[in-house]
Amino acid sequence: MENKSASPVFTEDVDNIKDTGVLFSVLVNIMKKLRSCSGCIWDREQTHESIKKNLVEEAYEALESIEDSNYSELKEELGDILLQVVFHSRIAEDNKEFEINDVISAIIKKLIRRHPHVFGDKKVQNSQDILQNWESIKKSERKEKNSASLSLFSNIPAMLPSLHYACEIQDRAARLGFDWDSIEGVVEKINEEIKELAAAMDSNNKSMKTMHGVNKIPATNDAGISEELGDLLFSIVNLSRHLGLDSEQCLRQTCAKFITRFDCMEEYADKRGIDFKSLPLDEKDLLWEIAKNDTRKKKL
Repeated sequence: MENKSASPVFTEDVDNIKDTGVLFSVLVNIMKKLRSCSGCIWDREQTHESIKKNLVEEAYEALESIEDSNYSELKEELGDILLQVVFHSRIAEDNKEFEINDVISAIIKKLIRRHPHVFGDKKVQNSQDILQNWESIKKSERKEKNSASLSLFSNIPAMLPSLHYACEIQDRAARLGFDWDSIEGVVEKINEEIKELAAAMDSNNKSMKTMHGVNKIPATNDAGISEELGDLLFSIVNLSRHLGLDSEQCLRQTCAKFITRFDCMEEYADKRGIDFKSLPLDEKDLLWEIAKNDTRKKKL
């Protein structure tokens, strides 16, 4: 019987393959073919650097499929993410850096190492115990690697969206017990930060008057205002975390809602031959209320 995993198997064959290992070998072999001298010029020209943004884009497309509950689309998007893993691994093998087997082996060992309550004799009572143990294991791993930083936060990707980044920082601190005991404390902190931001803005306004003799709009790069606004955003992320909500998703939903209402405003004005841009703000506000009511009715 022919060993299908030993050579590329192309699209007309894959629907009949039920073995996951064989299917994965097919994908790896196809990428090997694409990167070969007889393959695709574009694929052969790519580097880790040239395709790095694709990892993020494909992950966000998968996220969108999940939020839309479109699992048929999710299947395809996860395949695109898997392709990125195989693509980078093939580039690394061509560069004599590592191979796909090294990638798979590394994650297998990591999963076993970080789940001693499953693959060892570690006793845990709940998810909180598991997360605290997870952080302890990661800290030990950093020590073994002689990491330049043993910080709890050292391996959080700085390229994460800021709201997600803030939430991850707070989650990790909370695993070691540094967190508000109640949601009331978080709300009080938000109110405190709002007052501090208002004070920074007021101070900046007075400074502008002193310097120029007129009240100008505060400089958006003012260090004090920027810091206080950042503190406020950080506290709001903390509130969403305590409410069990994803701040990224909440903001995306609001952005989508704003777009829908704004489009409705422009459509309403256009149908009546009104130049939306030239309308005074109070009339735009009236259109906004019409758009709000209209979109609410469509939801009912």
